[in-house]
Amino acid sequence: MNIFEVLIVQPLFNLLLVLYNAIPGGDFGVSIILFTILLRVVMYPLVKKQLHQTKLMRKLQPELEQIKKRTKGNRQLQGIQMMELYKRHGVSPFRSIGILLIQLPIFIALYLVIQVFVRRDEFAKYTYDFLENIPSINQIVQTPDSFNETFLGVVDLTEHAINSDGINFILVGIAIIAAVGQYFQSKQTMPQDPAKRRRLRDIMSDAANGKEADQSEINNAVMGKMIVVLPFVMLVIILNLPGALPLYYATMTLVAIMQQSHILKQDEEELEDIAEEHPQKKAASGKKATAKARAKAANDATVTRVVAKPSASRKGKRTKGGKK
Repeated sequence: MNIFEVLIVQPLFNLLLVLYNAIPGGDFGVSIILFTILLRVVMYPLVKKQLHQTKLMRKLQPELEQIKKRTKGNRQLQGIQMMELYKRHGVSPFRSIGILLIQLPIFIALYLVIQVFVRRDEFAKYTYDFLENIPSINQIVQTPDSFNETFLGVVDLTEHAINSDGINFILVGIAIIAAVGQYFQSKQTMPQDPAKRRRLRDIMSDAANGKEADQSEINNAVMGKMIVVLPFVMLVIILNLPGALPLYYATMTLVAIMQQSHILKQDEEELEDIAEEHPQKKAASGKKATAKARAKAANDATVTRVVAKPSASRKGKRTKGGKK
């Protein structure tokens, strides 16, 4: 085995095997669903950070617009000020790709794991030695044909949705759920105000007429197109993969939608609490500031009077002495 198989493929294979063994009667589909939920739970802290970054980027848009106006086309100065703004607010523009970088090798590894289950002749190669001491797992390794590759005993997850025998409508349905889920998952993190989004066609038309294109508007327009196009691309891809992968992807998107909904709602509640507390704190701090200011003013005034009177007295004595 190469290093990718040792570090990613083999652990995923054994995790799926353990989950499969834990299900009474064994069900490959249910074990994939449990595996996906477990994976998303482990990734929850990263998901939360990514969503916070996305929301912060949205909130910083007005300040970014001000930077563009101040720099007046000076790209270098604009870039420096934008990075300073990101640093001040703890924003990392590259952190949002973290989930993608984690999920991509897992998706590839899961495809290879499915191939192991399809061939069934390499169970012993990938199974950890200590797991073979479990009688039920040892039986699967010794007699691979006893492995149940179906989901709820209905659909074979090692088959493709569209194959030489025809169309498996259950797998096609799962693939469609995965594509639709991806659309709504992406839409959750897009700006909700349509008035702030311009069509890419209009932006390019203005650019052709000599008006400088706004990069943030271009990014929003491109993202608006991508969240519609990518689900169709993904649908075409997963229709040509073993059914276990569409099931994994469908489960992943549905769980991701629930996670994102919970995190975004939690953020809104936190922001509302902060908004309610902020005026009170501001008023309290204002009172303290006013009290301090009055005390300081009174102190300064007292000092001024004390200093001024002796000074006037001395001047008076000098004047009288001069007259004498």
